[in-house]
Order: sequence, then C-alpha cells, then structure tokens
Amino acid sequence: MNTLASPIVSRADVTVSLDNDTAGPVPSGPERGLGAATLAVLPGLLLTSAVAASAYALRQLPGMATFSPMILAILIGIAFHNLAGTPAIAKPGVTFSLRRLLRIAIILLGLQLTITQVIEVGGRGIGIIAATLLATFAFTVWTGKLLGVDRKLAQLIAAGTSICGASAVIATNTVTNAHDEDVAYAVACVTVFGSVAMFAYPLLPGLLHLDPHAFGLWTGASIHEIAQVVAAAFQDGQKAGEFATIAKLSRVMLLAPMVIALGLMAARAAKKNDPAASASSARPPMPWFVLGFVALVGVNSLITVPAEAKVWVVAVTTFLLSVALAAMGLETDIRKLTAKGFRPAILGALAFLFIAGFSLALIKMIG
Repeated sequence: MNTLASPIVSRADVTVSLDNDTAGPVPSGPERGLGAATLAVLPGLLLTSAVAASAYALRQLPGMATFSPMILAILIGIAFHNLAGTPAIAKPGVTFSLRRLLRIAIILLGLQLTITQVIEVGGRGIGIIAATLLATFAFTVWTGKLLGVDRKLAQLIAAGTSICGASAVIATNTVTNAHDEDVAYAVACVTVFGSVAMFAYPLLPGLLHLDPHAFGLWTGASIHEIAQVVAAAFQDGQKAGEFATIAKLSRVMLLAPMVIALGLMAARAAKKNDPAASASSARPPMPWFVLGFVALVGVNSLITVPAEAKVWVVAVTTFLLSVALAAMGLETDIRKLTAKGFRPAILGALAFLFIAGFSLALIKMIG
C-alpha cells in the first residue's frame, strides 16, 4: 500500500515519526521544486536520449551512414510513438528535449562557424548564397499559397530548403509555432529531396562544366543538410568538398537573421489580424537563443578553440539536435501527418528544383 496516499497514515504522521537526530533536513521551497522538476523530466529525457542513441547505432548498418542521426532519430521516434505509444510519464521530458535542449544545440552551432570562413567564400559567393536563400524562401512561401498549403508549414519547408535542413526547420518553428506534424512533414521533405540531391549532384559536374570551386559553391548553396553537402561535394575531390563545407556553413550563419525576421513578420501579421491587440501581444517573439548563436560565432572568430575541443562540440551539438528531433518524433501522429496530403510534398519538390536551378544560374552568370 502507498503510505503517503493512505487515509490512515498521513504525510504529517510519517514526518513526526522520524527520529530528529538521524533524519536529514527536509527539502523545502526552491530545492523541493527543482528536485520535483528534475524527476518529472527524467523519464522523457531518458527516452529521447535512448531514441537518439538508437539512431547512432542504426547508422552503423551498411548504407545508413549517409543519413544524419537527426533524421534517423525523428523516424525512430515516429515509429515508437505510433506503434507503442509515448508514455504519459515521459511527456514533460519530451517537451524539455524539444524546447530547452534544442535551443542549447542551436547556440552551440555557433562554435562551428567563424567570420574568417565567410570571408573565404568571397563577396560573390556570399551574394550568390544570400540571393539564393531569399529567392528560395520567397518562392516556396508564394508557391505554397498557390497550392493551398498551410502558411506555417510552407514557411517551415521554405526554411529547411533555403537554409540548413532539419536544424532550420526546428529553429524556425520557435517563432512560427506550427503543429508538430507540420514540423515532421517539413523535416521529411528536406530529408527526401536533400538525399536526392546528395546522390544526383556528383553525377553532374562534367555535364554542367563545373570546376571544383563552382561545384563546391553550388552544393553548399543549394543542398539541404550539412551532412548531405559533405557527402555530395567530396565526390568531386578535396577542393570541392572543402569549399562546399565553408559555403554551407556561411549559409547556416544566415539562420539567425532569418529567424528574427520571421518573428517580426509573425508579430506584424498578428497585429494586422487583430488591430485591437495590445503592444505586448503584438511584440515580435525574440528568439534569444539566436543571439547566443551569434555570440558564439563571435567567440569562435576571436578565440582559437582547440581542434580536439571542436570535435567534442560538434559531437555534442549533433547529439542534442538528435535528441530534440527524437522528441519531435515522439509527439508526431502519422494519421495527422497523412491527412495533410501530397500538396506539401509537391511544394518541397518544387522548392528543391528552384534552389538547384536558381543557384546554378547565378554561379554560371557571376560565380
């Protein structure tokens, strides 16, 4: 029998019966609150971590290493949620992983970038990357409206395609506040079409008459995930692979201003829809973690971080992002996902074709 729940033996009775000479101090106030909060998130945190670890293990199988652990983590999470069901006791920890750990991971992404890397890409390269990003985002949102795709889902697909795949999708959702199924659908789109690019691009340098520099810029400016960029570009040699990685990281740096701009747009839309809204409710959501991301880019540019430490930072960042996407999967209902139909998938395909064609055209003209 549960003593604390018994109508015969109360909590007060148990406390009084303790020997004051041997019993330790009873936690109270903030200490008790912190301990209770920690215990509440622990089951879900262990579950999301286990799903992320399973994704890493799955990558050891032949042919699976081409997929990032983030993508595999959300797939495993979705499978677990829809086949076994996410336990209610895990809900607080799943939410913690999806909100808090995600923000920490995005902040840590800043330690993978430096201002020097951006300079190496050059003015033309940065111009091509920025123009491609803005044009792709605008095209995707506009096309989504024509296709009848929900605005928030279209923005997530636009962010994932134009910036940096799954990381951009979940970062953008901090200001768009779309449903988890929308996030999962957007992640699926950028994963599928990014994988198509990863296998197709290495076949094209000769056909398109692209030297290693141009091919590296094209892959870095247009393929979705960093891992996909690396896998595709190094097929054309070391020079193409290294330049593609730098170009892609420069593109990732644009995540911060994009998320802030989307926050401003969301606030403006809210004020337009409800002119009577107070100033506080119409205030743009400030993604403070983005400022942390920018701050760490600055730190990494001014201070030389040891190579061994960087390896650990990259590993921890990737694992935390995998945990966050595992949490996303554990909250995704496939029935709601399939109810959205094929229009968002068509949008993802059109966005992929646009970013590939637009960036290639710019490289041919001015690259």
